[in-house]
Amino acid sequence: MNWYLEVLKKYAVFDGRARRKEYWFFFLFNIIISMILSAIDGLTGSFNPETGVGLLGGIYTIAVLIPSIAVSVRRLHDTGRSGWWLLIGLIPVIGTIICFVFMVQDSESSENEYGSNPKGFRA
Repeated sequence: MNWYLEVLKKYAVFDGRARRKEYWFFFLFNIIISMILSAIDGLTGSFNPETGVGLLGGIYTIAVLIPSIAVSVRRLHDTGRSGWWLLIGLIPVIGTIICFVFMVQDSESSENEYGSNPKGFRA
């Protein structure tokens, strides 16, 4: 949970680096929270099957949009890539696979142009 809260504290921080752990725990908690909110939307009747989104789920999605983009950019920085690589995800299927590969790669072990290694050690 601390990793999730750390990303929210850095709400719109696009500079620096984010470890894999920070990115993936934020991703995991987003999935869990979205599933819970979807269930609540379904029970309260605020879920719209045409759009696939309910009231609470929609509000949550809008609220975490900027932190999600920011942590993704910082994760790309950690692998030595520009945040602009995130746009490759707009290419159907292939772009998503490439983004996934970038996100699962290990950090650059030394300092790079985006900052020092967030793991705290150098090669």
